[in-house]
Amino acid sequence: MDAVLSPDAALAADIERLKAAHPKTRELYREVCALLFFRYGITPTANRLYQLVRRGSMGTPTAVLGEFWTELREKSRVRIDHPDLPADLGAAAGELMATLWTRATASAEAALDALRDEVEAQRVGAQQAVVAARDELGRTETALEQRTAALLAAQVEIRDLDKAQAEGHAQRQALEAELARVQAALAARERELAEAREGFSGELEKLRASADLAEDRLRAAEKRALLEIERERVASARRQKELVATTRRSEQGETRHRSELQTLQAQLANARHQAGVLEGNLAAVRDANAGYAQELGMLRQQMTGAVAPRSSGRKGGAVTVPARKQPRATRKGASAKKPG
Repeated sequence: MDAVLSPDAALAADIERLKAAHPKTRELYREVCALLFFRYGITPTANRLYQLVRRGSMGTPTAVLGEFWTELREKSRVRIDHPDLPADLGAAAGELMATLWTRATASAEAALDALRDEVEAQRVGAQQAVVAARDELGRTETALEQRTAALLAAQVEIRDLDKAQAEGHAQRQALEAELARVQAALAARERELAEAREGFSGELEKLRASADLAEDRLRAAEKRALLEIERERVASARRQKELVATTRRSEQGETRHRSELQTLQAQLANARHQAGVLEGNLAAVRDANAGYAQELGMLRQQMTGAVAPRSSGRKGGAVTVPARKQPRATRKGASAKKPG
């Protein structure tokens, strides 16, 4: 909105228009006198007129000013003509009317000045209100920038928490896959143990059958030896050696199968221990994932409160997710050698 011209600027603009409309110097001075007195309420003087117009000599504004006052007094004089009214009473009545008109003019000018002062005060008040509104707008923009920065920080923290939750989910899936693999390996070991038990039972039956057969052979040899002691003594001794060797081989085979059975049982216990460690790690990852979800919900509630309009901005606090240490049992289980 364009600013209102000041009284001096408006007076200068009016005088320029009068200069363009009245090329004659005396007419221009007369119009300037009327402009100052009637429009702006300023008592014209010869110096002021010359400073405003700057045409002719100093005598020209003085003469024109005298003519203006004479003409103004003649026009402002009130004449009351009545056939029966004495001349001195008519003059007094005219002077009274002139005085009333002068006082009315002065009162109107005072009211006009008061109105101008009121308008000027309103203009100053409006300018102050505009300045206050601009200051308030600046403070509002600053608060909005602070809340925007807090909102961006909260969004960054949310993205970090989402990333941490995704990493925890991936780790949990990896642990579940490792647990499934260990469980499959455990099932395979159990099947191998069952097969080994079946094989050991079959081998033991074979050894028992061989022992029974050897005993039968021994009894037959003893019977033949009783019949042919002298003739078969050498053969009996050789068969006795074969029986001893067979018995020794049977005992060695049984000892070997027992050792293999103990080895398989130790491997089964180790696999079960590893499965228990992995289940403990999976439970810890699930607990950490639940903590991440709870912190994410709290941070989203804080972000919702920061977006709502408030009288004063509040900075959002950073949420730090503690790093979860790997359990000692997991590290020991990972570094332990797999039994053959």
